[in-house]
Amino acid sequence: MEQVDLTNAAWFKSSHSDAKSACVEAAFIGPDVMPVRDSKDPDGPALVFRADAWRAFVAGVRAGDFPADC
Repeated sequence: MEQVDLTNAAWFKSSHSDAKSACVEAAFIGPDVMPVRDSKDPDGPALVFRADAWRAFVAGVRAGDFPADC
């Protein structure tokens, strides 16, 4: 995937994030990509998923394909 400009991204925290350590943010920056980052390191790297890969991940979470303790 080519470089994505995240300068004006509107980040939002995951509803499953907590105040201690498990803090994940994502941003909607266009129809084709979904960046995800550690909210405690906003200047650090972000993983950028293709939209179809992000939808598949969310569907897997909703279906219970991942253990609750991971």
